[in-house]
Amino acid sequence: MKRVIFILLIAVGCSPSATKTAKQKELNPKPSWLELKPQGSLYFVGIGHSSKAEANDYLQKAKKSALEDLVSEIKVTVSGTSILSKLDANKSFQESYEKIIQTKATDDIQEFEQVDSWQDDRNYWVYYRLSKQRYKEIKDELKRNAVSKALDFFTKAKQAERAGDLVQGLNFYFQGFVAIEKYLAEPIQLDFEGNTILLTNEIITNIQLLLDKIQIKVNPAELLVNRRIAESEINAVAKAFSKEKLVSGLPLSARFEKGAGVVYPTYSTNLKGEAKILVTKISAKDVEQTVKVSINLLSFLGSDSSAVASLLVKQLNVPSANLILKVVRPLIYISSLEKTFGVEKSNQQLTNRIKNFMTNAGFEITPEKQKAQFLMDITADAEKGAVSGSIYITYVTAIIKVVLARDNKEIYSTTLDRIKGFSLDYDRSSQEAYNKSLEILEKDKMPLLLNSILQ
Repeated sequence: MKRVIFILLIAVGCSPSATKTAKQKELNPKPSWLELKPQGSLYFVGIGHSSKAEANDYLQKAKKSALEDLVSEIKVTVSGTSILSKLDANKSFQESYEKIIQTKATDDIQEFEQVDSWQDDRNYWVYYRLSKQRYKEIKDELKRNAVSKALDFFTKAKQAERAGDLVQGLNFYFQGFVAIEKYLAEPIQLDFEGNTILLTNEIITNIQLLLDKIQIKVNPAELLVNRRIAESEINAVAKAFSKEKLVSGLPLSARFEKGAGVVYPTYSTNLKGEAKILVTKISAKDVEQTVKVSINLLSFLGSDSSAVASLLVKQLNVPSANLILKVVRPLIYISSLEKTFGVEKSNQQLTNRIKNFMTNAGFEITPEKQKAQFLMDITADAEKGAVSGSIYITYVTAIIKVVLARDNKEIYSTTLDRIKGFSLDYDRSSQEAYNKSLEILEKDKMPLLLNSILQ
């Protein structure tokens, strides 16, 4: 018996598939760089992998993987005299900056070379390397060009500032920042007008100094408005000035800081240094809401806006002003008649549910029709349907209309058409039909009702 088992084991070991695998390994051995990643002082090394089963573009995926691995060896070294060490004490800016630069680094890698590749039936690997010396040479050249460009913008910014053009000065300073944003970790020291300066530090410092010279005011600072805004209600103007001198062409932005609604987001001050703030909708129920108007620094970046520049903007002290909206609860008068089989119901189910919804949405129900801004009319009735065995069928039809009181203009109308209920008698089936009507009202009709009123 033992002899038979031994013979079987030998037969299995010598099977065609096992022999084929062994031959493949012999003809296509794994390279040493897959067993142990090469190390050295001359090259950055990246090993990339992709599965052939996952996608048709496995070659590109492996290349991307190798470049990311290569870039991971290139560390960002932050100098103690660079702007990164001065922008924030808790290092949050620096950490965010390093992540951004590391993510974008693969886009800037040049003149890397493919050393080798290896694959089996299911996987593909590629081996890239980049000369550390050549990388330094390319980086130094790119940095020289970036510094030259940034210095040119810095010079133009200084000239504009001396001419009193603060907006153009900010524009040039930001363009200078974008030119050298990849080199914030390094101190860029140079001579400018007889003084030795750290260029990046000077650019950011001068941006803040210019911003400190500008003031934003909103007039009036407070407005009494209705939830349903009319154009005439929002008559607020933002004004920009510097030492009583108006600042024209200044980009501004507006957003709800407290509450919620729709406000036109971007502006530019006119020759009088003014911009009218446009609020077209108030959707929050707060009785006091705030729209914040600020200098829109990202507009200075235009299409060159980057994650690093956006990060810088958050560190700056930006002039702003608030527009306080004192929101008045709109008055709504509701008339209703709900019936069952032509007889008025004692429990006005639909009406009570709508009143509760409107109150929670920031409206006030008034019993005085002449004081209301909105007039709502609700009518509903249940009619008997067929009897099928012991099942009695009832249908509810309801009509809801809302008009503007000032001109009797209809702004909303809907119908719940023959909502079916059934039970063991007509009374209970009519109640079932009303209950289903309430479900449809809450799910489909009420949100549209509110949106129509607030438009």
